[in-house]
This record gives sequence, structure tokens and C-alpha cells, in this order.
Amino acid sequence: MKHYHYIFAGAGLASLMTVYRMAVMGNFSNSILIIDPDTKTNNDRTWCYWQDGNTIWDAITFRKWKSAIFADENKTVDLDFGNYEYNMIRGIDFYSFVLAELKKHSNIEFVQQKVIDFADTGLNVLVKTETESYTCNKLLNNIYDPVLPKSQNKYPVLQQHFIGWHIKTGQPVFDSEKPVFMDFSIPQKGNTRFMYVLPFSETEAIVEYTLFSKDLLPEKEYEYAIQEYLENLNTGSYEIVGTERGSIPMTCYPFWKNNTKNIVNIGTAGGWTKASTGYTFKNADKLSEHLVIFLTRQDDFTAFYKKNRYWFYDLLLLDILNRKNEKGALIFSSMFKKGDASSIFKFLDEESSFTEDIGVISKCPKGLFISAFFRNITNL
Repeated sequence: MKHYHYIFAGAGLASLMTVYRMAVMGNFSNSILIIDPDTKTNNDRTWCYWQDGNTIWDAITFRKWKSAIFADENKTVDLDFGNYEYNMIRGIDFYSFVLAELKKHSNIEFVQQKVIDFADTGLNVLVKTETESYTCNKLLNNIYDPVLPKSQNKYPVLQQHFIGWHIKTGQPVFDSEKPVFMDFSIPQKGNTRFMYVLPFSETEAIVEYTLFSKDLLPEKEYEYAIQEYLENLNTGSYEIVGTERGSIPMTCYPFWKNNTKNIVNIGTAGGWTKASTGYTFKNADKLSEHLVIFLTRQDDFTAFYKKNRYWFYDLLLLDILNRKNEKGALIFSSMFKKGDASSIFKFLDEESSFTEDIGVISKCPKGLFISAFFRNITNL
């Protein structure tokens, strides 16, 4: 049975970000194994995030936008990003960039297998795949188990679920300089539903139908909504050159409580997804950096993560959407109605002061959030 110092279970975003940082830092010469059944050679997804300043991922940024559009049934607003930019990274570019770096390091291995079980024995961690078993000093688990949050009722569990079409039209339709960040003008049908458009040119864009709700829809319902939206844009004929789909958990369930001394849960499995929005890239970027620093200083993963006030803010929003899912359009419209996106981005990035927090929260429907506060006050 082969032994490694570190094993990554699953080569998801969080794993690849973390091991990339370990590689380029130069402080990790011990053996590292990444286990995943996928080769990471397909363009299977895109990630978007807002950013003020430079990042280590700038070289692979596919597109940047300096403003966007927000819409509901009453108005359309141009969003002021301030110093922020909205960045898009394609999956294939991210994988190629990270794997090219990892190949330079002889202590890092990648095996194409599926992890089926792991356990902390106290002395080390036993990891089982469908074909082999391994041991390691430390396991970083990036495999999400939906049973954990669904097995409890204390913390709501919603999904950010979507289907997107990458289309090319025969005539100019899109404003290539302005994504449609959220368009709530579409029928809500008792949920929080919006269209999301990432334009690459006047004739090419990704158009997604997205919901923040408990239950997924039949595939045809997403597709019909996209078709109807494109008809209302008078796109005429168009070609579908690619599709995306996803379902991202939105929950404040404390995944970090499942960490042990030698096992840390990362990515969605560790609660790294921003619970109130379903955004993953920015949180994973920040937390992977924190984790790598932690590995150089501490040995007990139970000390890695602690909740903060933003966790509680997210809990309030999820509590509202869980009880009154149709209120999402009202809440987000209240936040963005004046077009000041930069203060909201800072708040969602968990980089705002408490005074700035109050400024953002005060834009929201007060009755909904006061009621949610008193329902959840024991979680403070």
C-alpha cells in the first residue's frame, strides 16, 4: 500500500487551486497524490468572479467586463462596478494552466481513479478507490456528499441550478461590453428565477436560465425558458455551439465540523461555496491561499475554519428564500436598484467594514430580514 504525505480526494477547483499554490510556493517537497476519475482535458464549465486588482489567474482570464446590466419587471439598471471587473475563466484554460505547473514537480502525482471511501485512523488516513488503497498523513477532501446537509433541518439547503446555451446568432443582438448580471423580468412562478448573459461579441454569448430554489426542474423547462428569452430578444436564427448545466448547493450547513485532525474538507465539500450566491471561484481562491499558509504552520485541521458574521448574513437570506422563495427578485432588486455594484461586491467578498455591511443590508426589505434575524438569533 503506497503512502503519501498529502492526498487530494477529487481534482475539483479547490483541490487544483490548493495544490497549485503548494507547488509554486516551493515549501512542499513531500509526496502529493491527486485522485480523480476525470482527465481534466475538457472545457466542462466556466467560472466568473468580480475582482478589484490583479490575481494569479489573470494570464488565463478569457474575458473581462467593466460594467453590467441588472433588470426586473419594472426597470433596467446599468451597474457601476467602480474599480471592480467581472472576470470569466474557462475550465479548459484553468486545467491546462494548473496541470502544466504540476508536471514540473516530481513529488506530485495524478491517478485516474474514483475515491469510494476514506477514514482517519488517528495515525494516518486510509483512502480507498475502486481499484487500490493508499495511506497519507493528511487528506484534503474535495468530494461533496449531499447527504450531510440534507440529513438535517437546522440549516436550509437550496440550489443554484441552471442550464446555459453558448449561442451564435446571425445578426447583432448583444452588447459585448455589458453582461446581463441578473434579469428578473422573466416569469418567477413562485421562485427566484433570472436570466444571465455573458456576451463575447454582438453575435455570440452564453445565455443561462438560473434559479435559487430547493428543487431542480425538468430539463425541458430550462430550455423552453431560454428559447422564450431569445425570442423576446429578436435573435432570429441561432446556433447552439455548447451547453452548460449545474446545480450548486447554497447552504450554511457547517461542513467544517466534519474535519478531523488529519482530514480537511475543501471546496463545496468544505462549505467554500458562497452560500448566498452560489459563487465558488473567489471564495475558493481566498480559502486555498489560507489553507496553504495553514499547512506551513499547524497540524490539526479541526482548527482550520471558523464562521464569521458573513456566515450569519448568508443564513438570513437563505432562511427567507427557503420560506418565501418568490421574494428573491424583490431582495436583489432592492440591493441593485441604484446601480452601485461595487459596495455590494465588497460585501459579498466579505471585505467590507461593519458600517459598510449596514449600508448594504439597509437596502434590503427590512421586515423580511428582521423576522429572519429573530428566527436565527440563537445561531449568532
